[in-house]
Amino acid sequence: ARSLVDEGLVAKFVAVDMSRSSEEVFREAVGCIAGLGNDGITGQADAICTFVELSVALVARLCERFGLPGPTPHAVDTARDKYRTREALRAAGLPTPRNFLIRSERDLVKAANHVGFPAVLKPTSGAASLGVKKVSAIEDLRACYSEVIAELRSCVVVSGALVQDKGTGSGVAADCVIDLQVVLEQYLDGSEVDVDVVVSDGYWRYAAVTDNGPTVEPYFNETWGVCPSLLPLSKQRELKELAVAAVEAIGFDCGVFHVECKYTSTGPQLIEVNARMGGGPVYQHNLQTWGVDLVEETLLVALGIPARPPAPREPKVATAYFLVPAKASGSVSELPNTEKLALEDGTIWAKPLVQVGDRVTGPAEGLPTWLLDIMVIRPTAQEALDFVLAWEASHPVKVC
Repeated sequence: ARSLVDEGLVAKFVAVDMSRSSEEVFREAVGCIAGLGNDGITGQADAICTFVELSVALVARLCERFGLPGPTPHAVDTARDKYRTREALRAAGLPTPRNFLIRSERDLVKAANHVGFPAVLKPTSGAASLGVKKVSAIEDLRACYSEVIAELRSCVVVSGALVQDKGTGSGVAADCVIDLQVVLEQYLDGSEVDVDVVVSDGYWRYAAVTDNGPTVEPYFNETWGVCPSLLPLSKQRELKELAVAAVEAIGFDCGVFHVECKYTSTGPQLIEVNARMGGGPVYQHNLQTWGVDLVEETLLVALGIPARPPAPREPKVATAYFLVPAKASGSVSELPNTEKLALEDGTIWAKPLVQVGDRVTGPAEGLPTWLLDIMVIRPTAQEALDFVLAWEASHPVKVC
């Protein structure tokens, strides 16, 4: 972020140590924002926004503190708590999978009897599928519960991100920032999608569906995605309606949202609502396919300026990406030539996420490591998806 000052995009960079408790970070941020306009460089704050999941609650509190446009802390806290999200949907009469809040190991049998199997165990709050795992029986649930709690307790928050503690002494313990309770939910079959939504003045102004590829179970980190969706328009419409209704049920009347859903054998179901622009490929998906700049829309909403994304009736192009997961644990011995692919027409990016010699994890041992990140544009969604799948199949990462 400091480099943006040199580029002339940012007037001033103010460093805040995020490796502390939420209250300490909030107090320092309030002081920094209150001091703007006294340095001859900046003016008073007109808006506050974030693109980082673990800063969403902080920004909501800051907006409330300074009387600026933004979501209420209550709505943000509800969205970031998966159990409270389910309760909000149930109260609004929206479809809600069976679920049970697990406060301690004593609740496991009750949770299993209420939800049934297969089920998904997940933290009530978190990010990037950390600690999310499919369970198939009570013995599996007991083992996974201990594993997930231990994993979460071993995490720290560094620069607003939840990461594994590497023993460097940096960061603040995860339990100082997020709730370490977990929820057991009914496993949802069907196709997973993302619905990116822009809400302004209490109404949705934009919604676009991106298909997600199957995750490597029992974990749930993403693999590939394609936009526009290949689902029938009728199913896309149902998914958009559920996504918008979920945002409203939680209590939002403005903002940019990344809503994760599934179209199941019983219809659309919500996975979660993220009260910020999605990460990874989401920005490029929407920009390339629909010409909608979600960063720009985030800034407009934060400023209280009515957002009206100029999305065309038909997609401009189709985009597809592939975050290639490790199939087995081991050391990376050879990487494909992504530099050549990166130079080809129609490639947005193609880059390795690991280096030769790196130790990677396969699904038999834990959450799979992402090896490569590829994104391309093509005239149609099927062509884009076929290309990234075929390229990965013919250019494997060798792990031994």
